[in-house]
Amino acid sequence: MKEKCNIGGMTCSACSTHVEKSVKKLNGISNVNVSLLQNNMTVEYDENILNSHEIVKAVEKSGYTATFPLDSSKKSLLPEGSIDDLILIELKEMKKRLIISAIFLIPLMYITIGPMINFLLPSFITGHENSVGYALTQMLLVLPVMYTNRKFYKTGFKSLFNREPNMDSLVAIGSGAAFVYGVFAIYRIGYGLGIQDFNLVHKYHHDLYFESTSMILTLITAGKFLESRAKGKTSDAIKKLMDLSPKVATVERDNVEYDIPVEEVELNEIVIVKPGGSVPVDGVIIDGNTSIDESALTGESIPVEKKIGDKVLSATINKNGHIKFRATKIGDDTTLSQIIKLVEEASGSKAPIAKIADKISGIFVPVVIVIALVSVLAWLLMGESLEFAMSCGIAVLVISCPCALGLATPAAIMVGTGKGAENGILIKSAEALERAHETQIMVLDKTGTITEGRPKVTDIISLSDIDENSLLSIASSLERKSEHPLADAIIKYADENNIESQIVEDFNNEPGRGITGKIEGIQYFAGNFKLMKSYNVNDKNQIKIEKLEDKLANEGKTPLYFMKEDEIIGIIAVADTIKDTSKRAIDEMKKMGIEVIMLTGDNSKTANAIKEKIGIDKMVSDVIPQDKEREIKNLQKNNQKVTMIGDGINDAPALKRAEVGIAIGSGTDIAIESADIVLIKDDLLDGVAAIQLSKLVMRKIKQNLFWAFFYNTLGIPLAAGVFYKHFGVKLSPMFGAAAMSMSSIFVLTNALSLKLFKPTFNTDKITTIDKTSEISEKSKTKDDFKEEKTMKKTMIIDGMMCEHCKSRVETVLNKIDGVLAKVDLDSKSAFVELNKDITNEVLRDQVTEAGYTVIEIK
Repeated sequence: MKEKCNIGGMTCSACSTHVEKSVKKLNGISNVNVSLLQNNMTVEYDENILNSHEIVKAVEKSGYTATFPLDSSKKSLLPEGSIDDLILIELKEMKKRLIISAIFLIPLMYITIGPMINFLLPSFITGHENSVGYALTQMLLVLPVMYTNRKFYKTGFKSLFNREPNMDSLVAIGSGAAFVYGVFAIYRIGYGLGIQDFNLVHKYHHDLYFESTSMILTLITAGKFLESRAKGKTSDAIKKLMDLSPKVATVERDNVEYDIPVEEVELNEIVIVKPGGSVPVDGVIIDGNTSIDESALTGESIPVEKKIGDKVLSATINKNGHIKFRATKIGDDTTLSQIIKLVEEASGSKAPIAKIADKISGIFVPVVIVIALVSVLAWLLMGESLEFAMSCGIAVLVISCPCALGLATPAAIMVGTGKGAENGILIKSAEALERAHETQIMVLDKTGTITEGRPKVTDIISLSDIDENSLLSIASSLERKSEHPLADAIIKYADENNIESQIVEDFNNEPGRGITGKIEGIQYFAGNFKLMKSYNVNDKNQIKIEKLEDKLANEGKTPLYFMKEDEIIGIIAVADTIKDTSKRAIDEMKKMGIEVIMLTGDNSKTANAIKEKIGIDKMVSDVIPQDKEREIKNLQKNNQKVTMIGDGINDAPALKRAEVGIAIGSGTDIAIESADIVLIKDDLLDGVAAIQLSKLVMRKIKQNLFWAFFYNTLGIPLAAGVFYKHFGVKLSPMFGAAAMSMSSIFVLTNALSLKLFKPTFNTDKITTIDKTSEISEKSKTKDDFKEEKTMKKTMIIDGMMCEHCKSRVETVLNKIDGVLAKVDLDSKSAFVELNKDITNEVLRDQVTEAGYTVIEIK
């Protein structure tokens, strides 16, 4: 059984390590993971051997508190508070302690420092004759501070007695030792007054350490208060995600609309979303069309057009249309809930580098206590006063608190995973985030990863007197009755161009070859060249067709032949087109020194065409899904770190085998189980961003660990007085406490700087696919196979922002007789092919009238 519970009282990584050790000792525990930043513990245990009450007792025995969430089968357990509630409670408690500590510290410091700077003090505490009153007043002022911050003593000494000392133990011993020394000084002052030894009175009058006790506790509480505020900011991403979830849904029941809490929406229920409203659950549109702002989940600012049959995701915003959809995922199954779960789990998990820091913290505290004791004894043996020796020992204790060390990794991991979620990159674990930066080889699946995964019409070639629209009409009419995957591409293209279908009679499907049918009594054939030959094709264009077939195959396209009676009347080529950003993403990977390999089940000709077009280093083709895992294993033989990006379903074994598996998908279809990182958008550039984020997070972690170790390495000898004999330099306990607090704040601030992360891609020279190659044969007739010359131009156009702009510019250019145009939105370019003499002014005027600015025509 796997459960999560809240842990109270933890202040440093030694605390979390102690809780883990205490729970791991229980029989029946299989795994324990404690998150210091989230103040919780994820525990897996055998419920036949162990129950949650025994786990709570183990945590309480170690000096902390534990509360499990309320469960229907465990009514006696306490409910779990939200992250927000826990942080607010902690902040409120810290603030209260800080205010009370400051109220008593200020007069204490006035009494202590006042005489040094000629401040007036009440007569009953001035002069050596009033030394006892002077000392007792200080003690009375420090007692409320100690009581207010008694938590340090309760958990610190409890952990010490359990032989698991932590940061609280260091504070408790340091401040407690200072207080005990002060009480001892009071007795010495009283003894000196009794025997009239004013030299003794004078000595201990200035050797009171009550102000150090109060200052240490107050400064550390102030540091913990600022730390809690910073820790709260690291969980902002999770809170923002939670806030996205709509609280109310409008459903249709018996043709009546009801507003109900989103928790009450049932599976397959009809949900209504009006313009400006939030989508409450995942579903499929059954009525209406609109544009949806999915930026909250994908990071993509441009709204996405949605129509009947399209999916909608929870927490996205309906911009302008009125839609009805059927709920397909509700409650914890929605995309938003899955994202929140992933971010929480990743934030609470530990990277290998964090486990090293935890181990160091576990042995660091007892070592520090030994160093403090050795410092005191060494100075006493060298003839220094007890006051000097105690000062060194206390300074060592308070400056060595391993807060900065414990926060170095989890703070950066939490902010990093949250920032990833904001950019549509879901990181399942801290380990995956750490491993990603080591990537040496990037293996990419082809279909759906590099390419769109949906075949599209790329070429329409007429070989008779028939025009393009007539050929499309015949082709789409025949293909509407076909079940072949490529048929959808032709039908969709015909629908987009408003081509009317005709009635097909005597339809026949010939598996592996194609289809036949009659239109208006005329026999037509559609399929591969084998089908054409079997029906005695008139091969007067045989040589041209063979050349054309080779050319299309080398470009990675599949030709479909259409024959009327015994004459081939045209060819329509279909291909899985490359995504606009794929080449750019691959260029970015290569720039980072990563070798890029394409792994595909396609034949070598098609795969090689894609490889050449986008500049991939190496490809492996004709690989079935079962063998992809073996290919990854072969790449790992030389200790190479392999990351794979795939669709996450048929690539699951390979994704698991790779050091880091990245699933590329569209939100609801993400491969949660097989991948370590999930990209919500179908964009390879997000894979680049994931590597960049990993590199930045690891850089921040290493910076934090360096400064935490460097601080302690330098601070401990300074506090112990190592430099005192030669340089006269010594650190007082008060400055030690301030320095310790500042080190934690520095580490958290450095981690929070990750919030500024933005993926950086080279924009100096944007590399895109030459779209003209995909349309270069479109709309040609049989006469075009003569040695004619065509002209190609590239138009740089400003003002295009979305797919609507792209479509509008393509439409106005293609209306010009003799023009074939394709627009690439990324490079803000229109690739134009002319078979007539058309001036630049004509092209420019058409685009300008559509509302855009032509920067240059090349």
